[in-house]
Amino acid sequence: MFIIDYLPLLAGIGLFLFGMSMLGAALERLAGAGMENILHKLTSNRIKGVALGTGVTGIIQSSSATIVMVIGLLNAGIISLVQALPVIMGANIGSTVTAQILRLGDLGEASVVLKLLKPSSFGPMLIAAGAIIFMVAKKNNTKNWGSICMGLGMIFFGMNTMEKTMLPLSEQAWFTDLFQWLQNPFLGILLGLAMTVVLQSSSASVGILQAMSATGAITFSAAMPIILGQNLGKCVTVVIASIGSKKPAKRAVLLDVLINFSGLVFFAAVLYSVQGIFHLPFWDSVMTRGSIADFHTVFNIVTTLILLPFSNKLCSLATKLIKDKPSPKDEQMALLDDLLVKTPSIALQQARKLVVSMGETSLESYRIARGLHINYSSDNLRRLTELEEFLDRSERELNKYILKITPNDLSAAESRMATDLLHTLGDFERIGDHAVNISEVATYNRENKIHFSPLGEQELNVMFNAIDEILEKTVSIYKNEQYGDVGTIDPLESVADHLQITLRDRHVERLQHGDCSVESGISYIELITDLERIADHCSNVGNNMLQSKSEEYLHQHNLTFQEQKDRLADDYIRVAEKYQLPEQVFSNSNASK
Repeated sequence: MFIIDYLPLLAGIGLFLFGMSMLGAALERLAGAGMENILHKLTSNRIKGVALGTGVTGIIQSSSATIVMVIGLLNAGIISLVQALPVIMGANIGSTVTAQILRLGDLGEASVVLKLLKPSSFGPMLIAAGAIIFMVAKKNNTKNWGSICMGLGMIFFGMNTMEKTMLPLSEQAWFTDLFQWLQNPFLGILLGLAMTVVLQSSSASVGILQAMSATGAITFSAAMPIILGQNLGKCVTVVIASIGSKKPAKRAVLLDVLINFSGLVFFAAVLYSVQGIFHLPFWDSVMTRGSIADFHTVFNIVTTLILLPFSNKLCSLATKLIKDKPSPKDEQMALLDDLLVKTPSIALQQARKLVVSMGETSLESYRIARGLHINYSSDNLRRLTELEEFLDRSERELNKYILKITPNDLSAAESRMATDLLHTLGDFERIGDHAVNISEVATYNRENKIHFSPLGEQELNVMFNAIDEILEKTVSIYKNEQYGDVGTIDPLESVADHLQITLRDRHVERLQHGDCSVESGISYIELITDLERIADHCSNVGNNMLQSKSEEYLHQHNLTFQEQKDRLADDYIRVAEKYQLPEQVFSNSNASK
């Protein structure tokens, strides 16, 4: 009978957790879409950051979700670690909002109004109102409000169910003995940590502790270490989410752990020391929902107030503990020495070396992206991400560096070279972006089990080969300054244009004959579009090279634009013959491939 008597406890926990999930999901749908933009705009100082983190977490009811958004902005380079830290601290404070709401259960019953505000009365009313709104509403936003009411109602109803079920436990000796044992701080901290890890929510674990307080068996000395453990346990969700992520994300997660661990050590040291010397009057007092919520909130606010002034030092510590591994590509940034800015000719040559490296990187990125369509590899995908980060960083640093050079007294040749570099680095960076797009199509196809028809694969391979040649040729010509060979780029670009149009038209024909599916067709069109645009950027690089030279130089080396165009027709025919497409044959089947 003992087990049967406490089955409602499981139902109460289930309702409580489901209500929290429904409430958080609905709030995030309703307000979460613009939260990332708000985080970006309002991280200009520490106080704003803390307020922002508190507000966002209070709205979406998840400190983990807020920190994950912050990590996304960090990875994108939109905000710095120093800007992210106050938001993380605020997210910890915001995670206490649920506990403060649940303290409504401590309201008395002196009046009808107070009685209606108690969870036991308010919960069923919210569930009923929410269900009506959800069933009647036609707009998604209105449905979200219904879900919010139902979620909050389920939290209250689940809390009330847990309290009623656990109330008889106050008469059980083993239950009161348990909380005597938990006065051992290490056991209490471990229990709080374990509860939060299992439930994946500090708000939920604190809520269950609040429900247990109805038994009257939970004293401050027993609850305090549990709450400390719960605050440390909430870091686990974010730690798991950061596995395999970039270094900025890992630093942010480390800071979250350091903040909560520091708070745990501080509160435990101060409270146990003071208790040992002065014997705190509330040490053996019974805790209510409200006092549990207050201690939970005070812990996070005080921890933030203590650590906020040391934000810069904490960020430096995290950076030292999680160091960036220096790579040969990162070392190339040393080419951009500010001491050389006053000597434009040398500075521009150094910048050109880095642009050449960007070209070689864009070629490597393209080949990795192409390989993902043949043999998908998460390691290669990570490598592509690293190369894209290098291209993005190089573009930013080169733009700033060249703009530092241009105010100096440049010769006409140096001015043309600076212009060429600015244009060319942009083209190489965009080629890297298209390589990432190609990899994203490969990932999408793999996740959704999308395959191209055999003929589509053959045609795509022809275009892949053409783009490989034009990109390799472009990088080599630019690196070795082979101005006489620039004219060999445009015929390949024209062939790429022709291939893109032809492959698109052939795909439409296959679609009409039922030889391919609509889903695979979307991926196919995206691929050939990105490939054609890579060829466009290669053509731009060649034209930039010619425009960087004087008319006198071009005439001396027989490199006028007109002469380049005269060669185009013959070279186009030769290249077009090399990249012939297989014959289009239809199966007349209706099966999607």
